[in-house]
Amino acid sequence: MKPRIAVFIPAHNEENSIQDCLGGLHDQVLPKDVELDVFVIADNCTDRTEERAIEAAELYNLSVVVLTTENNKQRKVGALNTAWKSINGDHLDIYFRELSHTQQIYKESIKAILGMDADSRLAPNALIHMWEGLMSARNIGGVMAKYTMRFPKKKSLIAKDDVHYEEKIKSGEYGGPISRWWTHQQKQDMASWILDLQYHGGSTYVLGGQATLFRPEALQDIIDENKLDGPWQDDSDVEDMLLTWQLQKSNWKTLVSPEARCFVDSMRSYHTFRQQRNKWKSGTVDLLTNSDIGVKTRHNGKLWRSEAKTFMELGVRVLFVLLLTIALATDQFYWNWLWITPIALASLLNIILAIKTPMHRPIDVIMAGLLISPEVYLWVNLMSAIQVWLDKLSAHKKDGWANQYQAESGKTNSKLIPGILLGIIVISAIAYLCINYREFLTSEPIQMAIQPYLMAGWVLLTVLTIFASLVMVYQIWTLRARYTA
Repeated sequence: MKPRIAVFIPAHNEENSIQDCLGGLHDQVLPKDVELDVFVIADNCTDRTEERAIEAAELYNLSVVVLTTENNKQRKVGALNTAWKSINGDHLDIYFRELSHTQQIYKESIKAILGMDADSRLAPNALIHMWEGLMSARNIGGVMAKYTMRFPKKKSLIAKDDVHYEEKIKSGEYGGPISRWWTHQQKQDMASWILDLQYHGGSTYVLGGQATLFRPEALQDIIDENKLDGPWQDDSDVEDMLLTWQLQKSNWKTLVSPEARCFVDSMRSYHTFRQQRNKWKSGTVDLLTNSDIGVKTRHNGKLWRSEAKTFMELGVRVLFVLLLTIALATDQFYWNWLWITPIALASLLNIILAIKTPMHRPIDVIMAGLLISPEVYLWVNLMSAIQVWLDKLSAHKKDGWANQYQAESGKTNSKLIPGILLGIIVISAIAYLCINYREFLTSEPIQMAIQPYLMAGWVLLTVLTIFASLVMVYQIWTLRARYTA
């Protein structure tokens, strides 16, 4: 039997995207004498996902097997393990039998397993690039594609009298200005992460589930060493990160491909974005702090530094707003042109990142240079970090997968508008108090009493800002390398 690549595509109600996903596989150039088998796992579907997958298989002449999960409560993890067991057998099955001779030959013919999301699409030649990376050394356990968010078309391009208007909007191919803006911010964030990984040798602490090519022996090692019934586990909200750490623990290399690209869907609204980031951040923090899982990564220090950087950025901004408010209220604010330095560095850094982001628009570069988009995006991520760490201290663990799915399904609502209204009320109240009691706040006794604390705060803020500026200088220095996102 010829060598084969098996593709695992877990799909829960993906009737609108599964054909596009399979179309991307049709575009691929396969390694010489290697064949492709696709396993679509219809997981608790209530739509036409299975039917659309069969139609796409006939349309693109692909070898597709549609598997249907039964009583799967592990969502994506359970779907992926269903595909694994269909090839390797289910040792938890009470009627388990050893593989037949033909099944054993088929199992041994599989030289790589591609895990994909049903809403992802591989760029042409992506698979051959990942294959070459995986086969370049025997100790490479997985190679991930470079991810780029698919940019929605302008919603205004659809005629209002188009009878398919609602269907086109529902497909996710179109979006308004806000959803297009959100998509670019996520795309630039992903580009920054990919560039950083490549600059530091290409090793990654998470083989993203959107498109990663695994070596079957590496996955089997994880099963044997951890006594599992499948490679993927639901012990964490970030099952792909947990698997990656286990691979690294077993001395398998986990890399990002410098050439392979995969186009993935973004979160099109503030609410869905927050729920996704909460899940990702919560899963990462849980892996870093949960001793019961008992697995670490060689990137442990980098992840903790990233958490520290997040709270340093939060501290700088909160301290600046607090000190600026007190200084203006007590008439003790003095401008220094040296303060423009970190602003200029941040502007330069974000312009470079915007330019290096694939398929960027001129407006994206302008907004990045003015620091409007990066600052808004950063504050949203800071709020996610605060919420995740507060939840970590809570006795009740939240289901990140369920929260994200409910947000994407429109079953939950955003608290953005109430939050903005509350912020406006608080700012208005502070402004009113400062104006109404200006004579008292600017009196000499009050100024003398506040000045020592104000000066200490500015000194602390200066130290933090200098450190943050050095970090930005380092990031700008790394971006000089000729890596592409």
